[in-house]
Amino acid sequence: MIRSFDATPVDPEWLDALCAESLRAPSAGNSAGVRLYTLSRALVPDFFAAATDQTWRERSRRAEGLARCGGVVVVTSRPGDYAARYAEADKTSSGLDELNSWPLPYWHTDAAMVTMALLLLIEEGDWHATIWGNFRHGDDVLKLVGARDEELFCSVLVGRGDGHDVTSSSLARKIPARRDRVRRVG
Repeated sequence: MIRSFDATPVDPEWLDALCAESLRAPSAGNSAGVRLYTLSRALVPDFFAAATDQTWRERSRRAEGLARCGGVVVVTSRPGDYAARYAEADKTSSGLDELNSWPLPYWHTDAAMVTMALLLLIEEGDWHATIWGNFRHGDDVLKLVGARDEELFCSVLVGRGDGHDVTSSSLARKIPARRDRVRRVG
């Protein structure tokens, strides 16, 4: 993840094509309930005005570098698409035709898979990205992109790193080694 960009604009046609390709990720019941909204470099200030507040922009050590991203992808999901799909004849026996029946909201799972595919495609294209978590101001971001009947999952900031990345303090945390988190059964 890059947290300081150089303001190089992302080609909107290229970004749209990457987004369409990322939608090849698995989708529960082929519900196709994930949507991607692309914002050009010109709309990045509008995105940050919607996704942040003045206090954050003034205090964050990353604000300036992040605001120089070359484009943004807003990732949403449409939970209603999942309930409708699982109400169809071939899925009714699942009992998942009501959203509160889902033990795990797969619309988030599908959005995560699409986001991961998008991040890998961006990297493969020799560009950089970071995930902007949906922690605050989600309704404002949805309003900005004109999303209806959708939940904000995250946004992906895309661009070229400028070499002045402000790394996450989370990287200093002691965590178990990757291999130690793999369990073989049988």
